[in-house]
Order: sequence, then structure tokens, then C-alpha cells
Amino acid sequence: MSGNYLPRNPLAEWLGRSVLKLMGWRIEGELPKLDRFVAIGAHHTSNWDFVIFIALKFVLRLNARWFGKHTIFRWPFGGLLRRWGGIAIHRGQQGNTVEQAVQAFRDHPQFILVLSPEGTRKKVERWKMGFYHIALGAGVPIVLGALDYQNRRVVIGPTFWPSGDEVADLREILGFYRPFIPKKPEYGFYGD
Repeated sequence: MSGNYLPRNPLAEWLGRSVLKLMGWRIEGELPKLDRFVAIGAHHTSNWDFVIFIALKFVLRLNARWFGKHTIFRWPFGGLLRRWGGIAIHRGQQGNTVEQAVQAFRDHPQFILVLSPEGTRKKVERWKMGFYHIALGAGVPIVLGALDYQNRRVVIGPTFWPSGDEVADLREILGFYRPFIPKKPEYGFYGD
């Protein structure tokens, strides 16, 4: 079994399926059969996005890592969030998160990192491009994943290999996300 997939845990799988079913969500598409990639989920406009992500992680048995604001890792849920793949990030401190993530890809033959390009649930004028620089630096693809609240579906989209032309690549990536409606459409970033 690939290190990207967790052993069967019927309780976690049942919980994930139950949450998605109760919320009326379904999964469309499949993850690539790759050992290493960056997955981005957008548009991130609500705390409910995290609930959907964790349910998806349980259903797919995905051994994925993700970054979260350090304040969510406090007691009583900090240990649980870390077991679910969370890595605390201190946004106010200087540090090269991109280089640390690239090194993690170098150190692990099987590694999935899930990120939100907005980096917040508020209105943004542009995406944070850390996901892009991590993928480029690690030589791994980006798997595009969308939350479509209008149709209650998680869409696992194409695998995108960054070319190094950040502007052209971002234009293409944003083209994938344009049709999907987030929970709070006024917060979604759709590009120019």
C-alpha cells in the first residue's frame, strides 16, 4: 500500500461518508496515482470548507499533510488536528515555509501536501503563490480541487505541472476554478 493512503479505518470512513451525506455533498473525479504532489483546494471562504476536507480525507483514506494557523492547534483539539495531518504555521514569524515544504518532499518518497491558495477565509485580491513555488521547487505536480457549493460537490480536477511561467500558469489554474461557486462568492478570487 502506498504511504499516501492510510490503512482501512471503518469508523473514520463511516464518519467521513456520513458527514458528506448529511451535508448533501458528493465527490467527483479521482486523485492521480502519484506518490508526491501538492493539492490545492479553492475557493476557501468558510470554516465549513475544513469540515468537508477532513470528511474527504477520511473517505479517501488520504495520508495528506496540511498547513493551519497555529492558533487552531491549541488544547483541546491540537493533538487531534496534528494526527489528522496538520502542521502549525506562525504567520507573523519570519521563516521560509516554502523551503521547509520543498525539503519535506525531498525527505519523503511519498508525500501529499494540501493547501488553500487564498490562505484565509476572507476576501483576497490575489492568491498566495506558496503552493506554486513548493511544487516547482520540489518538482511535483499540482492537483486542482474545487469546492462547488452550488452543486454540493468536491471536484478533483486535473493534475497540473508548473512550467515556471507563473503568470501563464496561474491564468490556466484560475480558469479551472472560475465555474465553481464558493460558500461566500463575494470572497472568491477569480483573477483579472
